[in-house]
Amino acid sequence: MAGSAKQVGENRYRETFGRYFDDFKVGDIYEHRPGRTISETDNTWFTLLTMNTHPLHFDTEFAKHSEFGKPLVVSSLTVSILLGMSVSDISQKAIANLGWTDIKMTAPVFCGDTLYGESEVLEVRESKSRPTQGIVTVKSRAFNQDGTQVCEFVRSALIPKEGHAVEDKANY
Repeated sequence: MAGSAKQVGENRYRETFGRYFDDFKVGDIYEHRPGRTISETDNTWFTLLTMNTHPLHFDTEFAKHSEFGKPLVVSSLTVSILLGMSVSDISQKAIANLGWTDIKMTAPVFCGDTLYGESEVLEVRESKSRPTQGIVTVKSRAFNQDGTQVCEFVRSALIPKEGHAVEDKANY
């Protein structure tokens, strides 16, 4: 379970995060909190880091003349924030992300918007080649402060079964 502690010695506990493969059930929905307010600085830095040169993301005067009337948050930042929000619930113990599909930007995102996320478990199956692991597929969705869905994607991750995660073997 996400955000629990395990005893590692007498009167000593270590915080743990994430879920094992065994914890996932089809149909379960995990709400990802806290939310994340996107600043103009976030958007500017992300466009610079990713070399996205479309002026709709960083040129306010240009964006005034668009149908949106102001700069849009670069869509890959929206996807990245939603992915990051989902880590503690979905992939904190993951061995690997296996892929993303069906990425959809369903409404515009602007600086100052606050995003909230959720992930619904679509499929849980044991790995055919790795008996101590399984594949979990989820649909993650982001909503703005008004409850409007702004993004969704499907992703799959390779998740260890209980007792087989890195932290179960490592003493860190």
